[in-house]
Amino acid sequence: MQVVDAKKIQKVVVLGTGGTIAGTAASAADHTSYSAGQLGVQQLMDAVPGLDAVLQGGLLVCEQVAQLDSKDMDHATWQALALRCVHWLEQADVGGIVIAHGTDTLEETAWLLQMLLHAHKPVVLTCAMRPATALAPDGPQNLLDAMAVVCDPMARGVLAVCAGRIHSARDVQKVHPYRLDAFSSGEAGPRGWVEQGHVRWSDPGAWPVAHAHAHLALQLPAAGWPWVEVLFSHAGADARQVRALVAAGVKGLVVAGTGNGTVHQSLMSALVEAQDQGVGVRLTSRCAEGQVVGQPDLQMSPRGLNAFKARVSLMLDLMGQG
Repeated sequence: MQVVDAKKIQKVVVLGTGGTIAGTAASAADHTSYSAGQLGVQQLMDAVPGLDAVLQGGLLVCEQVAQLDSKDMDHATWQALALRCVHWLEQADVGGIVIAHGTDTLEETAWLLQMLLHAHKPVVLTCAMRPATALAPDGPQNLLDAMAVVCDPMARGVLAVCAGRIHSARDVQKVHPYRLDAFSSGEAGPRGWVEQGHVRWSDPGAWPVAHAHAHLALQLPAAGWPWVEVLFSHAGADARQVRALVAAGVKGLVVAGTGNGTVHQSLMSALVEAQDQGVGVRLTSRCAEGQVVGQPDLQMSPRGLNAFKARVSLMLDLMGQG
């Protein structure tokens, strides 16, 4: 195991939110028909071998924040999770946080936390593609790897760890519905790897900073967060969906355009109308890799973000507009 700074790991906090990593099935051979979020976070950590060697005498604290299938993640849970992260990060003896999360919305939660937390300590999300009752579950290894990352002196900010790869909150995406190595950072590549308990960074580089309106997201009731929806441009796209959302009171729209951010002419006219009526509109691309090049007609989301992370950023942007 890697030798790390003992002061860094006086205490590591593990926050549980449910997910497949805490799921159970009737058969050890069943990897799909299971119930997510059935086991508590303390049970999960009790099943991880080798923790003492990674902690090097540090204390492990487990806390259950939520117990849900991450496909059902909501703003209230996001806010509760962020507030618990703020609480623990402010404790001088806490070296970092590990979050056990479901895979389906992990990338969205990671980006939200990156935008909300002034995290000079590491906050590491991890997950599993197989339930805890599987014949060979991947959760224990992912948790052990996440713990190695959180204890590494170079780690800071919000990261995601799965299948031995370390991803940044900005770049991580779930790219496969079933295989154990389900996450990718696309062209950016992973931030690093965990190899036999040792962390190898690709480039420590500059770490991202929190959003200017992070304090508002932590203070406002989650039910009052701006309503932002995601739309996709495609053949035969219908402008009526835009007008219906505007009439219903939507505050922001993120459109995933085709190719280099191109948008169906029917959608484009309705989006311009919406923008003229005060709705925040942002453009990104449907393409899984690359980013829009040039000067599109609509305002771009932060470059390189997929539509779902762009939604998080626009929601935070709109919080500052009253």
